[in-house]
Amino acid sequence: MAKKIMIVDDSTSLRNVVAIALRGAGYEVVEACDGKDALAKLGGDKIHLIISDVNMPNMDGISFVKELKKNPEYKFTPVIMLTTEGQEETKKEGQAAGAKAWMVKPFKPPQMLEAVSKLVMA
Repeated sequence: MAKKIMIVDDSTSLRNVVAIALRGAGYEVVEACDGKDALAKLGGDKIHLIISDVNMPNMDGISFVKELKKNPEYKFTPVIMLTTEGQEETKKEGQAAGAKAWMVKPFKPPQMLEAVSKLVMA
């Protein structure tokens, strides 16, 4: 059974690029346009990994990760932050919230897939 990965980003084109790379590597993909949308789409389904932007309307990525980690079902779900933010302060905030990895846009799909394969849990 394919591992399920959620992509959370307000950019449709970026979600498409990431989804194409992930589907090409055999993953199932769920897309959400911001943190609130992502929380609504979780619905108790097993999600093996989440890739989230930081800067989004309604609920930003760091707030989303904090909310996600409060839910016992998703407490141990790894999160990769995929963002234009490269400042140490923002990275530390993301790590404190529970993000496992940080990738700065623009990214190369092979690098992202390598990070994904390392973090996807059984």
